Amino acid sequence: MAIIETLRFPLILFAAIASGLSAGIFYAFSTFVMQALAKQPPPQGIATMQSINITVINPWFMVAFFGPALASILLSISLLFKWQKVFGIYCLTGSLLYLIGTIGVTIACNIPLNDALAIVTPDSAEGTTLWARYLTDWTFWNHVRTLAALLAAIMFTISLCQRTGLTT
Repeated sequence: MAIIETLRFPLILFAAIASGLSAGIFYAFSTFVMQALAKQPPPQGIATMQSINITVINPWFMVAFFGPALASILLSISLLFKWQKVFGIYCLTGSLLYLIGTIGVTIACNIPLNDALAIVTPDSAEGTTLWARYLTDWTFWNHVRTLAALLAAIMFTISLCQRTGLTT
């Protein structure tokens, strides 16, 4: 536990930065990537999103996406007995927002949609029907992930300010 105490500040800092990075990635998808894909004929949009869903599985994205989750778990464990401190409340709130609103929503909502899209033939009638639903549903859940990751980044940042005495 002493190691986590020593690493608390860098963990919160990393969680704040990486949560913000994740929010930015999701924001880009919500505000222009999905809109651009929707303007393509369904077979091209489907094929492109299928490719994105494969290429996103890379070490750089995984660190940005799962790093804050790991930091959140470690921070939550370390704060079990310090939650009453103001910085701990903000940190725990950020952790829950990221774990539930970003990781949880991804697992429960976005991944099943991606899995369904992965198995359709882009130029099939089934693909076209699925694509219309996918664009709406996936983007909605991506908005949720964006907001959750952004709010988590804000909570982690406030936690840092509280912890270092930058706020009163």
